[in-house]
Amino acid sequence: MVLARKIAYNVVLNSFLKVFSTVVLSLLSIRLMTGYLGQDGFGKYATILAFFSFFTAITDLGLGSVTAREISRSGADEKKILGNVFALRLIVSATLLFISPILIFFFGYTEDIRAGIVIAALATVFATSSSILNGIFQKHLAMDKVAIVEFFGKLLQVGLIIYVVRKNLGFLPIAGTLIASLSFNALTVYFLSRRYVSFRLRFDFHYWKEFLRQSLPMGATAIITFAYFKMDTILLSVLQSSAHVGIYNVAYKIMENLIFFPAMLSGLILPLLSRFIYTNRKRFEEIADKTFKVFLLIIVPIIVGTWFLAPDIIAIVSGSDFQEAVPVLRILIFSLGFIFFGSYFNMLLVVGNAQKKLMQTLIFVAIFNIILNLFLIPRYSYIGSAITALATEALVVLLTGALVYRHIRYIPAFESVKQIIFSGSMMAVVLFFLEPYSFILSGIVSIGVYGLMLWLTRAISANEIASIFEKDQKFSLAEAENMDKFVP
Repeated sequence: MVLARKIAYNVVLNSFLKVFSTVVLSLLSIRLMTGYLGQDGFGKYATILAFFSFFTAITDLGLGSVTAREISRSGADEKKILGNVFALRLIVSATLLFISPILIFFFGYTEDIRAGIVIAALATVFATSSSILNGIFQKHLAMDKVAIVEFFGKLLQVGLIIYVVRKNLGFLPIAGTLIASLSFNALTVYFLSRRYVSFRLRFDFHYWKEFLRQSLPMGATAIITFAYFKMDTILLSVLQSSAHVGIYNVAYKIMENLIFFPAMLSGLILPLLSRFIYTNRKRFEEIADKTFKVFLLIIVPIIVGTWFLAPDIIAIVSGSDFQEAVPVLRILIFSLGFIFFGSYFNMLLVVGNAQKKLMQTLIFVAIFNIILNLFLIPRYSYIGSAITALATEALVVLLTGALVYRHIRYIPAFESVKQIIFSGSMMAVVLFFLEPYSFILSGIVSIGVYGLMLWLTRAISANEIASIFEKDQKFSLAEAENMDKFVP
């Protein structure tokens, strides 16, 4: 039971800290920055974050994922692997830091944005170094330590933002809080990692070549993911004003803080689906159908609630100066709905070993996203970006759903869809009539009505949800007990 308890502890703690950091601390930092920087300043900061994501994507190279896999194998030479990969990572990151001013020279940005982008390049050095070290903690089932460090790193950043705002230190110190947070994470994780393995930099170029041969396909995934998640902000920053970037990103950040939910749910269900897809088709389809229903149960109230409460949500998160973001949020929340089901179908494709087809699909979608953004942003600015995001995620669902049918021969049962949609409609009616009243009252009453209607229409029961895990939980824990001897 030792391994089972360690796994459960890591999952629960990581989930709690992720939710708190992502929802509470991230939204608090957005509220502080939008109130201090305004539309233009927050747009500049969002541009810097977009370049941080860009730099992280192009320097990823798949090194973190492959490192975690390689050092976890029996008889792995951890010192050799980590020494070489860490040296390779530092050289790639240092090269990026050197050429980043050249990369942005032709974008026509103001001096403060250019300086901020260089700060983002420096922050990338720390962020990507941490990703390599995370593999050590994954191997030893000690990701709780990484989660705690990242939590305190986020607390540090929020604290520094409060200090900058109170002292009125300006825009670049706000951007500098990113370096402070990520450097704290990287250095702390490095010192903690020495408890498990101590290594020195190694420069085995033949080893680098072989390692990159395995990791580059995964690195390409990071670039593709960036292309249709963050390229819109960079294109918007080039084609429109920083104020427009700020308006768009207030709404986008709200949606972004909810994206981890479908990924987390998929991560919990994927092992069960993987176990049964080739051994018990009936059980596989039962779990897949129930998972589809759970995704629908979660996303319907999120979409309905956000549509009606969007003005209050924007006011709470960013103040009264960003009300132009309300229609953006209303469009993007439907995009989130498609993200839920895109994650669902992606999960099924991974379970069915159709990753190559998935990669080809995502490349096509990324190209579609960029082209549509280039067409719509000059005409409709941030509304055009929101429409592109919605169209992109809808296309992902359409194409991945078709791939699931073609390669796995599976179509969701759409069980209780009518009851769930009806319950969501009743929730919408309640919100329509409660619109003049307080945000909290409207939210509580409407969620209560949604839950009541689900119960009255017998859309789903607690036993039905529990049955997804009940029998298989015992199996996985027993299996985990037998694996204890392999844990260092």
